[in-house]
Amino acid sequence: MRPRRMDTASRIVHAPPRVIYQALLDPDAVVKWRPPAGMTARIHAFDAREGGSFRMAFIYSGDDHAVQGKTIRDADIFEGQFQELVPDQRVVEIIEFLSNDPAFSGKMTVTTSLRPVPGGTEVTISCENVPEGIRVEDHQAGMASTLGNLAAYTEKPAS
Repeated sequence: MRPRRMDTASRIVHAPPRVIYQALLDPDAVVKWRPPAGMTARIHAFDAREGGSFRMAFIYSGDDHAVQGKTIRDADIFEGQFQELVPDQRVVEIIEFLSNDPAFSGKMTVTTSLRPVPGGTEVTISCENVPEGIRVEDHQAGMASTLGNLAAYTEKPAS
């Protein structure tokens, strides 16, 4: 059994926890902020309730990506379940990549925590039991990109 790896990233987002929490559970929002730079998202199923499941793909935007997709060359397809939803505080998801490569096997627990701070919310993504096929530096860059996207999405001025 491989050791359980934990990767974490945080960012201050200048939006209230309520707005961020809603963006975590709205499939139309998720496709806009969740995929890291160089990728787009497609949602195949999304049932945002405790015990509800989801299935989505992150698709590489171009042919010149250095990292091979986990499922096919140009995509990471994964499915999971919402394990815990605490309004305006925390979302816990169990994610499993669809891959024939054992380096991407196993269930990863992704916890997104929201903590009010002056001027906004500290958003922390903690990934436990990260598959060994995901390089630490790639994962850190991906999480930082995702948090940047979340900030850009939720910090939009009201229209």
